[in-house]
Amino acid sequence: MLDAFYDTFELLPRGLIYVALGILVVYFAKLIQDWITPYRIGDQVGTGKNNALGLSLSGYFVGVIIVFVAVLYTPFSSGGSNLTFDIDFATEVLQVFLYSMGGILVLNLTRYLIDHLVLRKFKVEKAIIEDQNIGTGAVEFGIYIAVALVIASSLAGEAAATSIVEEILRSVVFFLLGMVVLVAYTYFYQFTTRYDIHDEIERANPAVGITVAANLIAIAIVTFKAVYGVFMGWGESLVSFVTFAITGFILLLVVRWIVDKVIFPRIKIPAELSESQNTGVAFIVGGVVISASLVLYFAI
Repeated sequence: MLDAFYDTFELLPRGLIYVALGILVVYFAKLIQDWITPYRIGDQVGTGKNNALGLSLSGYFVGVIIVFVAVLYTPFSSGGSNLTFDIDFATEVLQVFLYSMGGILVLNLTRYLIDHLVLRKFKVEKAIIEDQNIGTGAVEFGIYIAVALVIASSLAGEAAATSIVEEILRSVVFFLLGMVVLVAYTYFYQFTTRYDIHDEIERANPAVGITVAANLIAIAIVTFKAVYGVFMGWGESLVSFVTFAITGFILLLVVRWIVDKVIFPRIKIPAELSESQNTGVAFIVGGVVISASLVLYFAI
């Protein structure tokens, strides 16, 4: 009993250092947002009561922590007692911080690029800041988390006996492939949907924004599964990646059909989302597609 208590207690000191580091990373992530945007976050979500920006930023901060946790996935690797703080541990903390900040910069840059590919028919910043468009804010929430999951998968994967250069190359290649899958899925989702996603989001439809966000998160979870794990070679890994991506596309389409025709046969879900802007239905549909992607992640 005492040994179990001591083993648990021994993890706390260094663990609390990383908790503090995570808070510091979130603080710097907020400063980066203030720096790259023409508005002040505090003014918008405080006096401006901009719920669309608040929703978008909540996805951003969750995404930041996803990246941070991915960097921290193998903590306390410096050896020694967890009750001591030596130069090796300090170096590890610095590395986690620097990798996290690099990941956050990539998150911000990639989100900007994805915006212009996913929500290409209107200006996202205007929709969120001037129009306070909740539908756009919901999609931004999903984009931040989806992009963060792709970044996390490329950072947290393991390589089998490769050099640092090869590991960096692997991370970059699979990150780019993950981005391709996210963008391709939005086109696939539009093609298999009865209403125009851009038109619905532009007219501040929160229900469609929620379902788009949930589908982006779901396909990102599938992408995480496709990338994460031991890298055993380009041929095998690329085949596995493509297989999981195609499976994810088909699975999420089938799940949407099941929700529409089997779970809620008396409700016309497309009409509820586009015409009635029914956020309750949107949350249910979104929850089911994310759940299905999680089942795929853990079942295979």
